[in-house]
Amino acid sequence: MKTLKSMRLHISFFGKTNVGKSSLINRITGQEVSIVSDIAGTTTDVVEKSMELLPIGPVTFLDTAGINDTTDLGEKRLEKTLAVINRTDVAVIVCDTNGIDDYEKQLIEKLEELKIPYLIIVNKCDLSKISATTIDNEKQIIVHTSALNDKNLINKFKEALVKLLPDEFVNSPKIVTDLVPPKSTVILVIPIDKEAPKGRLILPQVQTIRDLLDGNCLTYIVKEDELSQAIENLKTPPALVITDSQAFKRVSEIVPDNIPLTSFSILFARLKGDIEAFKKGAEAIENLKDGDKVLILESCTHHAIEDDIGRVKIPNWLKKKTSKDLIIEHYSGHDFPEIDSYALIIHCGACMTNRREILSRILIANEKQIPITNYGITISYCLGILPRAIEIFKDV
Repeated sequence: MKTLKSMRLHISFFGKTNVGKSSLINRITGQEVSIVSDIAGTTTDVVEKSMELLPIGPVTFLDTAGINDTTDLGEKRLEKTLAVINRTDVAVIVCDTNGIDDYEKQLIEKLEELKIPYLIIVNKCDLSKISATTIDNEKQIIVHTSALNDKNLINKFKEALVKLLPDEFVNSPKIVTDLVPPKSTVILVIPIDKEAPKGRLILPQVQTIRDLLDGNCLTYIVKEDELSQAIENLKTPPALVITDSQAFKRVSEIVPDNIPLTSFSILFARLKGDIEAFKKGAEAIENLKDGDKVLILESCTHHAIEDDIGRVKIPNWLKKKTSKDLIIEHYSGHDFPEIDSYALIIHCGACMTNRREILSRILIANEKQIPITNYGITISYCLGILPRAIEIFKDV
């Protein structure tokens, strides 16, 4: 099974036109990922390439249009380039031997504001002497190279990247196996409904199963109407029960209080976002008033089904919990919409995007003082079982 894009380290290349961004990516990946030309503005849209970059692991490279693109379509290209920042785990700023100027400095300010680590590659060092005096050599990681002639380019890039990587990418993130000991039994409650087409499980369930297998745990998979029998069959109680959020209420009534309980969506709230921020955001549900607008954000685009969790079930739970006449709006995709008019944002489980994008969205919402939470936290809060659902995370 291929590593999902959402679980890969996203490395984005930024810089002015013709500094060699595409050439560098082509050298590092060993493939002609991006078209290379002397004509400014050749890269017109974001180009993505996923690969295994040893010893770092699975990564996705993103090649962007020049930040100084002055062509007729330059403004739209720049918008797409800047939107990539919210999906970026590590940024690579490429310049030539003339160094950086206001274009790159503004980009660096944005990256530092969002706490996105970055390195600077000074390309074309084989063509002219370096005059990059505007680079702060003490604080920034800098690689001097030539995309065309430096035989040690790939090693230089990897060494710089390892120095820069956050611990969460050096140490592979766990979904659940840091919460339970090896050899323990974990019960997964997986309803078979319209969200799971015949012959398939939804992505968070598959990823959780794999994490438990890697952690040498005993995994017991049941439907909600089989849960009572499953617990009775075990000689010792399970270390944890994980349920699909839609069955949360019924499962919580079946599972004894001495057995920890949470949901797939809450596990992903921790894996992809900030569970404390989401918990605080859910508490704002109590303050919603008639006419307040609630934005439900989905990372991926999908065909909404009759009882879709984001478009039908969560709005119904919210209105039942608050007894308010709320305006519920939806937005799908990687772009982050204008959020100033909303009283609350509810994000999906984010199984199809990376943690950096979710953290960026949390930072933007916090800056605008707009509460943000996620599906699993919202559902358990509306059902009155949030304290129990997050109890297992208290010691992590």
